[in-house]
Amino acid sequence: MLSQTVKKNLSVTLIQICLTICIITRTAWSTPSTTYWTPCVIDIQGYKVGHVTYDNYTTLTKKGLTNGGSAFANDLGLTVGILPFQKFQMEVGFDWMEPTDYPLSFNTKAGAPEGALFNGSPALQIGIFNVGTEKDVSDQNIGYIVTGRSLPAKLGRVHLSAYLGNSKVLKDSNGNKENTGFMAAYDYGFWSAQSNDGEFNRMVLAADYASGKNAIGGGGVGLYYYFSKNVDLLVGPVWFNDTAANGAWKWTTQLDINF
Repeated sequence: MLSQTVKKNLSVTLIQICLTICIITRTAWSTPSTTYWTPCVIDIQGYKVGHVTYDNYTTLTKKGLTNGGSAFANDLGLTVGILPFQKFQMEVGFDWMEPTDYPLSFNTKAGAPEGALFNGSPALQIGIFNVGTEKDVSDQNIGYIVTGRSLPAKLGRVHLSAYLGNSKVLKDSNGNKENTGFMAAYDYGFWSAQSNDGEFNRMVLAADYASGKNAIGGGGVGLYYYFSKNVDLLVGPVWFNDTAANGAWKWTTQLDINF
């Protein structure tokens, strides 16, 4: 078992690495790749491939704000792959969330895809997201390490991650520190289709979860529908670990376009 000192040193090292990545790439910010609710996914945008997303989250069947109705700010994001390598990739991004007081946040992720480290190796990546612009208000600064791989017989993919964020921002609804946790995800593509851009799955089942009674704690299950290889729509519900902070479960609709 790791000692508290070793755990602390590993946590500090993780944040230092993530922040170094952010400093190096600050001239080319672009939203993290996600599975569903979380960035726990082994995908990284390809070199010079841009990704635009527009996400919203709102309650259903609630009659007004006084009866439990609520919605998150709409999220417009951009992600771009910036490295021309197959065995080491990197993406950078930003999110613009309205209406909020501090709408801009940044993110980045880098690492090795499946099979890059050795034959049959899982993906191994490191990143940071929700890097806000207002100190100790919007700067969640969540560093994370993610690994995962495809399952045999085309049974989908699994993704696992540990995260560490800003303890002054990531708190529960009672004000207690909730800045560490794990994320897990699964996706399964089906209904194979062909296009001029190549083969793709018309539909993808996606599910993920983040531990912690904080702003990111929660998860859900939904379906992607791909109109083409580069345009898809994701819909489904999201539940939260701390409903006092995030409100009741919400329905999400996410439009994604690669270019």
